[in-house]
Amino acid sequence: MAADKKRDEAKKYIAENRKARHNYFIEDRIEAGIILKGSEVKALRGGQTNIGDSYAGANQGAGLWLYNAYIPEYREANRENHEPRRPRQLLLRKREIARLHQEVTRGGMTLVPLAMYFNDRGKAKIELGLAKGKKLHDKRETEKERDWAREKSRVMKANNR
Repeated sequence: MAADKKRDEAKKYIAENRKARHNYFIEDRIEAGIILKGSEVKALRGGQTNIGDSYAGANQGAGLWLYNAYIPEYREANRENHEPRRPRQLLLRKREIARLHQEVTRGGMTLVPLAMYFNDRGKAKIELGLAKGKKLHDKRETEKERDWAREKSRVMKANNR
């Protein structure tokens, strides 16, 4: 338990996709490396990154790619700058890529980025969630459960006083 807490403290979060937990049932989490240009790493350290509208997908035999993630241009990079929404290759083992590709094609799942962070060694990582989409009634049910838990904790606090 202490090791998990220490590992989480070592992560420096760049961006989180909170909307993903609202729109999807997260079945599995996978940590992947990401291939970036130098100006992208500098821009990540500066902030303003958005992974809210992004998704991951397999590209014909070329591995897994992250699409539509917004990493702003780094001003000091001049002509060596990057395109803000370019596809970026993700680094995973072949077996993991094959398993994820199979889940996505056969299982009706999708790969959603949950968070982007720097690990304890300073490497940019992305946490992907193997997810299944929620229907509107599922979202309402989740919201009711959350409200009930909040109300229950208020009542318990008031009774303990």
